[in-house]
Order: sequence, then structure tokens, then C-alpha cells
Amino acid sequence: MILSVGILSCETKQGVQEGTWRGELAVAEGKQAPFLFDVEKTGEDSFTVTLRNGEERVKLTGVTFAGDTLVIPITAYDAGIRGVVKGERMEGRFLKHYIEGDSGVPFSATYGVTDRFPFTDHATGTSIDGRWDVLFISQEGDTTRNVGLFKSDEGVVTGSILTSTGDLRFLEGVYTEEGVHLSAFGGLSPYLIETTFTGSDRFEGTFYTTRGTTRLLGSRNEEATLADPYSIATLKEGVETLSFSLPDLEGNTVSLSDERFRDKVVILSILGSWCPNCLDEMAFLAPWYEANRERGVEVVGIAFERKDDFEYAKKAITRLKERYHATYPILFGGEVGRESVEGVLPELENFSGYPTTLFIDRQGRVRKIHTGFSGPATGLFYESFIKDFNTLVDSLLAEDPQS
Repeated sequence: MILSVGILSCETKQGVQEGTWRGELAVAEGKQAPFLFDVEKTGEDSFTVTLRNGEERVKLTGVTFAGDTLVIPITAYDAGIRGVVKGERMEGRFLKHYIEGDSGVPFSATYGVTDRFPFTDHATGTSIDGRWDVLFISQEGDTTRNVGLFKSDEGVVTGSILTSTGDLRFLEGVYTEEGVHLSAFGGLSPYLIETTFTGSDRFEGTFYTTRGTTRLLGSRNEEATLADPYSIATLKEGVETLSFSLPDLEGNTVSLSDERFRDKVVILSILGSWCPNCLDEMAFLAPWYEANRERGVEVVGIAFERKDDFEYAKKAITRLKERYHATYPILFGGEVGRESVEGVLPELENFSGYPTTLFIDRQGRVRKIHTGFSGPATGLFYESFIKDFNTLVDSLLAEDPQS
């Protein structure tokens, strides 16, 4: 086992080593999902922690150390890590604050270890690079078809898996003697994937989370793709418009009949502040809106949060808007769940996941509905979405508002 150690500073007076730590979070069947994070002292009593997954960097602020305990808030997901520091080791739990009395997920970390997984001198000679059809087979036997995108560089594998509602974000790992191991932790849920090649173009494996396991079957296919994301959710037959009236963060009722939306192209995002793919969409939409708002286009979000509590939702949505500098309104739709979405948007049919984005023309008619969001981790899929998004909006803006 090879474990590389970086050049790291000495222990701070608070007793927390600055530099790289290798963390582990417990997932199903006694497995551990590894991840890397960097600790940096930013003030007399303050730190930042940066989670690392492939190209992704998730910066966590407001980190404190008191007594022997490091407290790492993960504000975006109303969660956090508490770890007792003992020299170059840390033991504690990953806690979801929105769950009352949450017992948490066991967490541990070791200072100075900079490899996510140990490298092997006898790695398989089969490459995972390219595009794959990946079947997810649940414990109940339900099967969904997804797309895997992977590349490797000097034995390090990165990539993602696209699903109908988004992607697994930035996975990172290594080759083993028989396959590939990958993991990710961006603050919401730890992921661990273990695969074994069963041929040059096939693999089988297991996807581990804190909730359970999913069997994987992979087949190399450079033409692999998902179902058309514009074909999943629809409006009910005979319906063209939406009739919602919902509160914004100041408690004002907002509907599409308001003056600010009149004769405008409107992009409506159904989202949640707890949803990683929704955050990816907002990272794109917020600056896009600033660059295009003068063209006659508006953006509005409807957020469904972990609790049907306006004050709780207001705090979560405010943090989200501040993080991405979003200036468009985000309304509160209620507690997350299909029934809540159906109650707020009874015109919508076959809603299946967050985010779902509706494109509304200048006359208030819903013209397209896009399920999911393929984020930056998906490479060409992300670039293709942005191109299609802009083409669609341009075409709607070019239409006569009276037609």
C-alpha cells in the first residue's frame, strides 16, 4: 500500500493540523467512503475546510475548534461534521441537523495522507476510459439505465454517472487489481463505488451510500445516452399555462400574472436548497440571468424544502441565493416530495425529480419541460445542455409576444 504524504505545516496552537486530511464516512455493509479535505487557518480562532473531489472544490467556512473538537458546518445542506482531534487523528460523526435527534454517520480522518485510495502495483490492465451504459439495480429489483463517463490519468480515475434527474457529481478513485474504486463527498451524502471488470467492455459492481446498496452493471458504449430529458415531464392534456400563487422570501404572493413577467420569456426552476444538481443549475442560472435579463427574460424558482416551515425555508433559500448571488425570486412551495409539487403545480404530469425546469413563452404558455441537470462533472453533456438552453431561449425571445 502506497500512501503519499504532502509537505504540510506544523500543528497550530489550537491543536488542529493545517494541510491535507484523508477522511472516511461509514456507508452500507460496513464499508468506508474515503474523501480528501484541506484545513486552513484563517484567523485567531477560525478555519476553512475544503472538500476535494476530482476538479471540484467545496469550501466550507465558519469552522471552529474548541477544547478538542473541530466543528465543520456544511451550511448548504443544513449538516456538519464534529470531530475530536487527537494529534494526527480525528474521530467523530457527520450530522444532518434537519433531522431531529440525528445519531449521525461515523467519521474518521488521518492527517497527511494525500491519496484517496491506496494505489496497487498490480492494477488491472483494462481501461475504464470512455462512455458506458450503466444499469442501476436496486435491492427491490428495480432497474434504471444511466450513463457513465470516465477518464484516467497516471492511475487516477475521475468521472461521473448521469441519471435522468442529474448526476453523481465528481467521482474520483483508482484502479485495483480487478477493477476500479471511486468515491465522492461534497457535503450531502458519501458515495462509494466498487467495480470489477468481467471483460474488456463490461463491469459489475456495487454503489454504496448511507441508505443502502445498488447493484451496477456496466457495458462500454460510446453512444450511450439517457432518455430525452424534455420528454419525461409534461403538462396535462389540454393545459398550456400554470396558475400557482406562492410566497417569496418577504412573504409577498407571486404568480406568473404579475407585471414583471408580462410579455417576458420565463424560466421556472423547481428546486431544493438540499439538492446538489439544483445547486449546479443555480451556479449556471444566476450569472446567466444577470447577463440576459435585459433581453426580456425572467427566472423564478419554486423551492421545496426539508420542512414545511416558512421560517426554516427562508433561511435555507436565503443562504442559497447569497451563495450564488442570485437576484431572481425564489418562492417557497412546501415540503419536498412529489405530492407537494403536484399540489402547487397541478397542471404538471410525470414530475420525477429536482431540478425540473420549465420554459414559458411570452404569452405564458409552457413550451418545454426539462427534467434534471447535467452539471460540470459530465463534460460534453453539460456543454450540450448549455448550448440547447441558449438556443431554446433565443427562439422564444424571437417570437412575437402577440402571436
